[in-house]
Amino acid sequence: MMPQPFRPATYNMGNGYPGLSGGGQGMPGSMTMGSMGGMGSVPPQVTSGSPMGPMGTVMQAPQQPQFEQSYIENILRLNLGKTGTFYMTYENNSQWNAKVFTGVIEAAGRDHIIISERSTGQRIVLLTLNLDYITFNEPLIYQYPGVIGNPGQGR
Repeated sequence: MMPQPFRPATYNMGNGYPGLSGGGQGMPGSMTMGSMGGMGSVPPQVTSGSPMGPMGTVMQAPQQPQFEQSYIENILRLNLGKTGTFYMTYENNSQWNAKVFTGVIEAAGRDHIIISERSTGQRIVLLTLNLDYITFNEPLIYQYPGVIGNPGQGR
């Protein structure tokens, strides 16, 4: 049995679509992929939610300023090098239920904060799971959509 040669699919556009009556190969009134009035054979890449114009063209949305979402790790990353007092609670701990740490913010991740104590030079990894709140004795840098100004920059 001989393999059959590839044949592009044809679509009958019928009389209900003015201006799309054919021009492709095949039967009259049919159209092959890519023969739609010189539009090319590959449709444009469209991302989900892209606005479309009246002729099916993709419209470019205006660029929005990029802000990180206001998660605690992002706020702490904006304030690396600042000293904070971290209030932590440890449930079901027989030695201490609550503990306070003071140190310079060195790094912050999704589930942890790394601080260093100036007096000892010791680095401490704190889990945000146990974090109650943090206090600072200086202005913080804080960027969030809808917030005007940046207190850490003297505005």
